[in-house]
Amino acid sequence: MNKLTPLAVAVALAPVSVFAAASDSFDDQLKQTTIVVTSSRQVEPQEQATSTTTVFTRADIERLQPASVQELFQRVPGVQINQSGGRGSLSGLFVRGTKSAQTLVLVDGVRINGADSGTAALEALSVDQIERVEVLRGARSVIYGADAIGGVIQIFTRRSHGQGVQPRLHLGYGTYGTWERSYGVSGGDEATRFSINVSADETKGSDRTTVDANPADSDKDGYRNNAFSASLSHRYNDRIEVGVSLLDQRGETEYDQGWTGVYPYDDFQLSTLSGYLNAQVTERWHSRLELGHAENRRFSNFDDVASSSAFNTYRDSAASINRIELDDRQQLTLGVDWYDERLNGYDSFAKTSRWNRAGFLQHRYDGAGFGTEIGVRIDDNEIYGSEDSWSAALILPFGDANTLTLSYSEGFRAPSFVDLYYPGYSNPDLQPETSQSYELQWRSELTPSTQLQASLFRTDIDDAIVLDSSYTPQNIGSARIDGIELALQQQWRGWDASLGLSIIDPVDRDSDKTLVRRAKRTLNLDLDRQFGDFAVGGSWLLVSRAWNDADNTQAIDGHGLVNLRGSWQVRPSLKLALKVDNLLDRDYATALYSVYNPDWSVSNYPYHESGRTALLSLTWTPQI
Repeated sequence: MNKLTPLAVAVALAPVSVFAAASDSFDDQLKQTTIVVTSSRQVEPQEQATSTTTVFTRADIERLQPASVQELFQRVPGVQINQSGGRGSLSGLFVRGTKSAQTLVLVDGVRINGADSGTAALEALSVDQIERVEVLRGARSVIYGADAIGGVIQIFTRRSHGQGVQPRLHLGYGTYGTWERSYGVSGGDEATRFSINVSADETKGSDRTTVDANPADSDKDGYRNNAFSASLSHRYNDRIEVGVSLLDQRGETEYDQGWTGVYPYDDFQLSTLSGYLNAQVTERWHSRLELGHAENRRFSNFDDVASSSAFNTYRDSAASINRIELDDRQQLTLGVDWYDERLNGYDSFAKTSRWNRAGFLQHRYDGAGFGTEIGVRIDDNEIYGSEDSWSAALILPFGDANTLTLSYSEGFRAPSFVDLYYPGYSNPDLQPETSQSYELQWRSELTPSTQLQASLFRTDIDDAIVLDSSYTPQNIGSARIDGIELALQQQWRGWDASLGLSIIDPVDRDSDKTLVRRAKRTLNLDLDRQFGDFAVGGSWLLVSRAWNDADNTQAIDGHGLVNLRGSWQVRPSLKLALKVDNLLDRDYATALYSVYNPDWSVSNYPYHESGRTALLSLTWTPQI
């Protein structure tokens, strides 16, 4: 008797006969600010989602004019970014004080965290290929499984903008010989939508380090990124919709820390392919089937040396999510997940592939005076066995515009292939890192023009994977992160203001030291206003001091940045935009690097971020 594969099980559980009764197509829903997808893996009103979530639509991206997704993330309270010196450099992502590998990153529902280190290559993503970003803070392992300790970030690629054909051309030029070029065309009719987009970004860059001991470290470090994305969707009727999306990003990023006569650079490629089937089976049963494939490839090279290294991740995935309305107050979500990941490395690993399969169940009750949400998930992994995750939330509305949510959630992070199998520096007996998170969230519409979202949280992490004195990973660490977040949106006399504040205390409980590269305080303020065809805006970012090492002896100074932006709608089809980042030309860093002196002592120096930069751009959207 033949056994069903996990993929076959996922397909069998999804109804093939039918789909999603929604008044809008999925493309149109992704443009709305009042819905979220990531919290439950299905479209739902943002006010119903129990997770703390920040949403950026394409309209927000065009208004804010970020140069990268990292710059966009810095606007989210509780999210910190560090870089190895300017645009295109390796980036670290810290959500609510957790490390990069403890936050799950998705593109159109597909995991892009590398199987080697567990981190996502954010520097490989072009902001011009993005339609929507959702940043969910807090553990969500019941819905997503491994790696969702700090939160989940989902990026949706560009989608169509209605019926007919809408072409788009964007050109930009700025400091450091920076060029931004993109072209796209989208359209369709009531049933079928499509979008095709290409872009090419490049910059000569600046010197990321200022130590001139090695000539290779005194050059400018450039960055190039070529991207292609496409999406196609079709609604058979009001109950069935299918869609497919593709993203391919590839390029080159230069960096320092070579040796004499050697100029290092990385070639990268990040690709995702995803498909979905939405089906409204009955009036009370909605189902979604997802299929995905991801490739994350990086090759390290040296100009004058015939040497290169590679860590390449390949992942196939499938999922079925079913939402059943038991009655007018109760909702049940049942799902199954499967993925298979493979790693090709330049060294010989003891094992290079593993599968993971899971099932999850979540019940929601919406009563007149309170609501509840309870969920459980069981993951079965080929390498480290099974892992259970639980979550629970109590929702208490009071007044006409206030809601309190008290929640508990568990998370875990699977050891990476490098942790388990890197020759000479690995530990095949590692267990997953686990977490328990507690959160009190307050959402309020203080006035018709004022919205507040505040969270008080604690996260305990056990069995943290750390390196011992021989650089071998061990389950010996633990951490506690206490924090408060505040997100305030205010409209006042034509001005739109958005304030994000985060105060955290990320502590290594074994040493009582602050966790590496986590600033305790961050603040971001955006101000924008429209004057007819003209728009102006500015941003103010404050980040406090952090430590570059576990012993808290190497300080990374805090910094403050002021950015300005403006645009002019010359004609309905033509817009000019100008932005100036780091207006005050601050010299700052978010990470340090080490250099060995002739006597073998070590000195630490900052990775320098870009000084004052400006970029002038033109966007042409002719009517056809």
